Amino acid sequence: MDDCYLKEFEADVTSVSDNGKYIVLDKSAFYPNSGGQPNDTGVIIRNGEAFNVVFVAKVDGIISHEVDRPGLKTGDKVVGKIDWDRRYLFMRYHTASHILSGLINRETGAEITGNQIAADKTRIDFDVEHFDKDMLKEYEKKANEIINEGRDVILKMLPREEAIKIPSIFKLAKGFPDAIKVLRVVEIENFDQQACGGTHLKNTKEIGGIEITKTENKGKSNRRLYFVLKGGV
Repeated sequence: MDDCYLKEFEADVTSVSDNGKYIVLDKSAFYPNSGGQPNDTGVIIRNGEAFNVVFVAKVDGIISHEVDRPGLKTGDKVVGKIDWDRRYLFMRYHTASHILSGLINRETGAEITGNQIAADKTRIDFDVEHFDKDMLKEYEKKANEIINEGRDVILKMLPREEAIKIPSIFKLAKGFPDAIKVLRVVEIENFDQQACGGTHLKNTKEIGGIEITKTENKGKSNRRLYFVLKGGV
């Protein structure tokens, strides 16, 4: 939540379940599968012995790490290492999606009804009646301009009552549950602020660039957009 660039950390195993398949640590830098962003993978290492982390999820508020084989025990002191190439790719996609959704929200008022980041492309679903193809090219152009300007991306934790005063803080149609009293806000300098729990870059220039590749009609007032990353740093 505070440092998306943390690649390695030390921790203690606090519980092991299902014959050693699921591991809980006292702290973790592994991102759990949520919010349209896939989970991190990587390894948990105990005294030089590596256990591959194949899936990570939040279960009843606790981060659970699924490993590829048993062997870890409660009380083990371990080192966790994130698959950085995978994490960084998703960070680039996620920050890019904030730029695109921010532009489209400004122009049309459309809210996000769904999204899914993947290694080869990302999709965003919008609550809007139609996409003008010429305007989509304009969004793509404007998005790449913002990317190339190298705007800082700032993470901050705000009390809910303060965060909701920010215009368009919620781009998701479903919003955030009322039970969440402190919101993590992702701000793209002098452009956009969104409540979000995902991993993000420090600067838009790290994205490289984007290209909108496809749009789909998914029903009344539901339009899907796909984009890919271009270039990189």
